[in-house]
Amino acid sequence: MSELALLAGTANPALARRVAAHLDTPLREAVVARYPDGEIEVRIEESVRGQDCFVVQPTCPPVHEHLMELLVIADALRRASAARVTAVLPYFGYARQDRKMGPREPVTAKLVANLLTRAGVQHLLALDLHAGQLTGFFDIPLDHLSARMLLADYFLQKGLSDVVVVSPDIGGVRRAREFAQALRAPLAVIDKRRDRPNQVAEVVHVIGKVYRRTAILVDDIVDTAGTLVRAAETLLRRGVKEVYACCTHAVLSGPAVERIAASPIRELVVTDSIPLPPHKRLDRIRVISVARLVADAIARAHAHSSVSELAHEPLAAELVES
Repeated sequence: MSELALLAGTANPALARRVAAHLDTPLREAVVARYPDGEIEVRIEESVRGQDCFVVQPTCPPVHEHLMELLVIADALRRASAARVTAVLPYFGYARQDRKMGPREPVTAKLVANLLTRAGVQHLLALDLHAGQLTGFFDIPLDHLSARMLLADYFLQKGLSDVVVVSPDIGGVRRAREFAQALRAPLAVIDKRRDRPNQVAEVVHVIGKVYRRTAILVDDIVDTAGTLVRAAETLLRRGVKEVYACCTHAVLSGPAVERIAASPIRELVVTDSIPLPPHKRLDRIRVISVARLVADAIARAHAHSSVSELAHEPLAAELVES
């Protein structure tokens, strides 16, 4: 078996270090720098010839910078005769642009998939993709991980009573249903209407029994948080006792932090798939690490054993300290 080589870009070095610690392997020396005009320069400082290379690099904001870094690193590894290049994408930017919503619009998620493949990526490890059909956009093997059990374990440890799991929209019902099964709790759904992406959605109906229950809103991405906060306010008007929320990817762009701080959400539980800088941290935001999950998936992929079996294994939530 070829040697495992773990590398990282600059998008989430803290997560990469945690993954390396769980794998008990050092991060390989790679220099990612910028020319004065902003061009990205990459140098792999040690030989990776014939090695199984894994690059930890979420394409989180600034998306273009981190995506280009990943493409250049993959090309450098391919030209350095790596046996295989695997992109480890804890967060896949452009995932929400997975279809044509109108005439003369691109399918940018497919474009990014093509770019990764052309750059030399031969295998992909992704975490909680926005839509299942994204797996079909890639012409290379893709292993899809889920942070559902980690987030569920956190709430199981809290011992909340009379819980109802709530999907903030119809599109997230499958995700919320799986989460509800993990908590052995009933499911409710918010029917909402949104005319444009990142527009605060109008709540139309709440489907399911939520009165005098503890609601947990479940989503994959929290971007501007407008829809999440509107959903929490609606649930309180429907008579829930208190509202918690969780998501895998805390983008938290624009007014998101201010909205959450002023919202009735008691806790927002997120993962470290995207780094959370100090100015985005609130006392009510809890960060759970996905490092062990990612490390286990890398170890299994390197050993050519089943990665999908991780979905059925119990995982303990590990909080990341501020």
